[in-house]
Amino acid sequence: MAERKPEGYLEGRPLHPESLMMSYGYKPALSQGAVKCPIFQTSTFVFKTAEEGKSFFELAYGLRRQRPDEEMGLIYSRLNNPDLEILEDRLTLWDDAEAAATFASGMAAISTTLLSFLRPGDVLLHSEPVYGGTDFLLKHVLPQFEIRVVGFAAGAPPEEAETRLRQLGLTDRLKMILIETPANPTNALVDIAAYAAFAQRLGGDQRVITAVDNTFLGPLWQQPLKHGADLVLYSATKYIGGHSDVIAGVCLGSNELMTQVKLMRTIMGTMAGPQTGWLLMRSLETLKLRMTAQMKTARHVAAFLSEHPAVERLHYLGCLKPGDSQYEVFQRQCSGPGGMISFEVKGGEREAFRVLNELKLFHLAVSLGGTESLAEHPATMTHADVDPEERIEMGITPAMIRLSIGVENPEDLIDDLKLALDLI
Repeated sequence: MAERKPEGYLEGRPLHPESLMMSYGYKPALSQGAVKCPIFQTSTFVFKTAEEGKSFFELAYGLRRQRPDEEMGLIYSRLNNPDLEILEDRLTLWDDAEAAATFASGMAAISTTLLSFLRPGDVLLHSEPVYGGTDFLLKHVLPQFEIRVVGFAAGAPPEEAETRLRQLGLTDRLKMILIETPANPTNALVDIAAYAAFAQRLGGDQRVITAVDNTFLGPLWQQPLKHGADLVLYSATKYIGGHSDVIAGVCLGSNELMTQVKLMRTIMGTMAGPQTGWLLMRSLETLKLRMTAQMKTARHVAAFLSEHPAVERLHYLGCLKPGDSQYEVFQRQCSGPGGMISFEVKGGEREAFRVLNELKLFHLAVSLGGTESLAEHPATMTHADVDPEERIEMGITPAMIRLSIGVENPEDLIDDLKLALDLI
């Protein structure tokens, strides 16, 4: 559990994250009384003494342990920057993490984190499907570094993954488990607690790290660390940013693991810039309002789609019922169904394109989690680089459409979908 600063309490009671997003980690007196943190648009910072500079670098490169009550000083914006430090303090609150690191993109967060812990000969076990960019990294980039990747279907129990690893003779080489839940774009769930326990059992004395891409539900509707995960990853471009005007990524976890991630980030230069940090701080102030509105609207849209005769199959967590294979995991692991919906129309690619081309209020665009509603065709867009046969096995069919619900009026969004669906 992360230890909050004194400002995180009121009369001994911890304040809620949505309240702390307005001021946590920032002292107006240090910035001419500005109520909002300024953008520290600088590449380097001045040391008071040479001894101070030496001390800062010792901490930055892990040359010695940080002393009690010692703070890491500012050096260079590839290592640290006031905007990013304040942002990272606030990001820890939702997930109750000890430390956070921000990156120039979600893929920068994922690739830097994986390369922090994986070495030639190691094995990475991962859920499927995952975002198309992640899929390419796992299957086409990591093998160039002699890192073996093994996939398992989202929803499959750890026993199936273990059986496959044993058949391949790879159990002793497992170093990391990467989970994306809910899966993009099928909304299939992975039992985080079950795989975290599996990692602990299989790793024994040699730790197997469990990392979870939590982009689809964001920090509001799922907190993977509370279910045993070691690291949480986000494309902060999505809900955390939430306005489709910034590209960023986040990794959160314990101080021990994040020290290694931050060192790799420093050397690879994948850190986000101060402008990005400032924009994300702005967005965190309305995160709960936006995600709550998006989820409420998504429930209405999903209810409409579930009854439309042109819809063959609906994938939305809010429609899971007792008896469904993933209902128990959803009830235990998630606090809400979020704002992402996927559905399959009756027909195939031609019918799906017809619907997408007729939408007026929904924007035909990739990405997700913004204030505007988006619609896209996963098989030919976000997951176009996934092997065609694997796409079908993962449930990403030519008839699938993925929706990211924004903050518009639900009646308007439903009317837009109805007019398009009625044509097929």
